[in-house]
Amino acid sequence: MTRLAAAVAVAALAGLAVVSGASADVSTERALAERYAPVVRLVAHNGSCGAGAPYLPINVNVLFGEPTVALRGPWSGSDLVKIAPTAKDLSDGLYEYHLDFPGNALDPGCSYLHWERRIVAGQRPVVYAHVARDPAFPNELALQYWLFYVFNDWNNLHEGDWEMIQLVFHAATPAQALRRTPVEVGYSQHEGAERAAWTDPKLERIGGTHPVVHPADGSHANFYGEALYLGSSASEGVGCDDTRGPTFDIRPVVRTIPSDAGEARAAFPWIAFEGRWGELQPSFFNGPTGPNLKTQWTEPIRWSESWRSRSYTVPGGSAFGPAATTFFCTGIGGGSRALVQLVHRPLAVSLALAGLVLVILVLLSRTTWRASAPLRLARRRAWGQVLASATRMYRRRAVLFVGIGAVFVPISFLVALLQKLVLHATSILGVQTGGSSSGLAAFLVLAAGTALTLLGLGIVQAATARALVEIDSGRPIGPLRAYRLAARSVGPLFGALVVSAVVVSLLLSSIFLLPIAVWLAGRWALLVPAVEIEQASALRALRRSWRLVGGRWLKVASLIVAGTALALLAGPFVGVLLILGTNAPFWLVNVVAGVVYAVTMPLVALTTTYVYFDARVRATLAGDDRPATLPAEIEFSG
Repeated sequence: MTRLAAAVAVAALAGLAVVSGASADVSTERALAERYAPVVRLVAHNGSCGAGAPYLPINVNVLFGEPTVALRGPWSGSDLVKIAPTAKDLSDGLYEYHLDFPGNALDPGCSYLHWERRIVAGQRPVVYAHVARDPAFPNELALQYWLFYVFNDWNNLHEGDWEMIQLVFHAATPAQALRRTPVEVGYSQHEGAERAAWTDPKLERIGGTHPVVHPADGSHANFYGEALYLGSSASEGVGCDDTRGPTFDIRPVVRTIPSDAGEARAAFPWIAFEGRWGELQPSFFNGPTGPNLKTQWTEPIRWSESWRSRSYTVPGGSAFGPAATTFFCTGIGGGSRALVQLVHRPLAVSLALAGLVLVILVLLSRTTWRASAPLRLARRRAWGQVLASATRMYRRRAVLFVGIGAVFVPISFLVALLQKLVLHATSILGVQTGGSSSGLAAFLVLAAGTALTLLGLGIVQAATARALVEIDSGRPIGPLRAYRLAARSVGPLFGALVVSAVVVSLLLSSIFLLPIAVWLAGRWALLVPAVEIEQASALRALRRSWRLVGGRWLKVASLIVAGTALALLAGPFVGVLLILGTNAPFWLVNVVAGVVYAVTMPLVALTTTYVYFDARVRATLAGDDRPATLPAEIEFSG
């Protein structure tokens, strides 16, 4: 053999060895990916779009060559480049280009879910595995699993959604990783991630090696268990993620993207795409970039240093008052929907908001807000003067009325404790408990709890009304004395509240009877002061409230709603500020919100009492055109 022939042979063998080594490395990566493939536990879909599977992690190949998918340029949402783009088309990079799916991300309806079901028919869900190395950490190895969903149906609506989990090994090569176990796991959640040690009890593993991941309904943020999770920052997501059941498990097919960039591009041309996997929309409604443009693709270990150690679950309720966490979840969801509409229909929504503000300003300008003495109760007051008098009285005698409201705290706590002891399925101080009981026991305890809660609210109102009358008469009064004086009204008060609650609740059970229920609730809104101040029986109080409200239903109802809204929103609003501005535990946030709610309840009672006297004076002086200038326009028995 000549020297030239020998050199050629050596070169060929060397090339074969390189190819064989590369293939062996890809094979090892594939074996590692198969060993730790995740089990995806999805929330079952039972929504308005019909029963069936929710959004699934799909094989992205179904998007390519699909005539309902468009490739658009980076200049505007209407710059069409190609219909039914192929994976090879995306391999050119195409920075800031967009894939565009059929539908409108800001008005999705069920279109994306139905479209996904059509294009994935006969296809199994897929997860894309990738072994990633970090140059700064040569002895650490990351095994990543990427999942793609066609739509993010959460607060930040957008087409396309890439989510991932990452396993970290103390290993320099995939071969070494195969001989070891992971040291920790990270689950992506919005702009951040949550870590767990491989042996952490919160990490469920099937067969010892397959981590269970819980994608949240709609957002697909990944969690370790079934719960309602609250986030108050960009890394956690601002809002609430729900992974609660019913759920079902899927085992996606694993497709391994080689760690070598050239091989990855050859096997998966779309991995080189530098555009967005969803239509062009403003800000966070825009489609996301792909895995190759994420920090964790090139610096996986450095990225893992930013992982959080836990996520925060939302307590199931509060022992008293509306839970701040529930208010937060509801408020963020409602605010997001309003923002979506503003972005989607800016002119129409802006005009509607402007019209609403104008109507409110006109209505507020048509009432009298000038100062009205909070004492000399028995006088006529305009709509604005009722609220002004109630708030001024609350401020002037804050210690008294805060004390009256504070007594409501142990009453509510006892009601919640009763439900917990019998049902084992309520919450104390905002901490959820679990369990079950018989249907009869549940009904009886819930009925008793509802009745006691109504009575507690009624007693707060009665004590407040009695305190106001005593102040007006110049007699000394404190929280305990106010309750002692109101105690004589407990029997008729309880009877009137139960009758009204049962009747209104029965009417509310039918949507067709809803207007009647609302109307009746307004007609009976003054029954508490009628019982306390006039010492009326239950049925007489209902009749008395009916007559006093009479043709003043709108004024009475709107004032009661306005006062109640102030009390209901004050506590949750303080709680939301604590959520956003502090690291206070959520149970404590709910307790603080509940206490604020309790001490503001007398403001509702004050408003109701002033409305009662306004209605009583007007009913007594019906047809009398004399101006309301007397200190007290009628005499009443206090």
